[in-house]
Amino acid sequence: MPLKPPCTRMGKHCREIKLTIRISDLEDDSPTLIDAASTWLTGHTQRISFGDPYVSGDYFMVDAIVHVPCRYFAVERKGAGRHPARCRAHGFKGNLPRTTPKRELKLQLGADRFSIIHRRRRRNLNLPLEAESSRSLPVIEEENPCRGAPCRTADNTVGAACCRDLSLEIDLPESQTFKEALLRSRKSPYLCKVKREDDETMEAEVISACGYLSSDDNLSCTLHGRTRPNGRPAKPSICTEWPEELDDDETGHPGCRLV
Repeated sequence: MPLKPPCTRMGKHCREIKLTIRISDLEDDSPTLIDAASTWLTGHTQRISFGDPYVSGDYFMVDAIVHVPCRYFAVERKGAGRHPARCRAHGFKGNLPRTTPKRELKLQLGADRFSIIHRRRRRNLNLPLEAESSRSLPVIEEENPCRGAPCRTADNTVGAACCRDLSLEIDLPESQTFKEALLRSRKSPYLCKVKREDDETMEAEVISACGYLSSDDNLSCTLHGRTRPNGRPAKPSICTEWPEELDDDETGHPGCRLV
């Protein structure tokens, strides 16, 4: 694999990359888990534009555009010359390449209404807060463990680090060498830790904050404590099943209180 992609010109690929992402295995995952994983994944909208999820073979997939530039792409200072953009790998110079307009997917629609994946489709639903039982004993409300924690993502954004980055399982056969080179050349840390899992898939980590974070504190999940029409929690299960310990090849966010 070359250290730099074998490009012949500048273009959209300098500023973004189109990927097909695997969400769930249809044979192994339940409908509940598929909806939860889809809602979680497609909720990370800060730097990713997602299409509508679909079935392909044995997998539930989604096409996406990751709005992270190539590490070799550079924008010149204003007034530096008639070529505002250049490629530091190949020496190309020219106008700033156009990009695909970012899909603005609004997830919080006001009051109790949200956009989520339900029964494998994106739907706008009323998701009420769970009613408190009249017979329940009074308890002290649990404090959000992320509040005040010094956890941070690799770009030094402090707070709710686990809601600001995610790992992608990318459908990318070994034969697509050019796209693999483009993927490996993205600007770190916004897209990093790229590795090949097998001859059909790759993995990468992207910093792209979740759109369900509350605008009040950028820490609280607005789906927390809400229920779907089928009575299941609206908050994706991956967000509530905290790891008690990490595997040898995993690293937690610095300052995290949960691992």
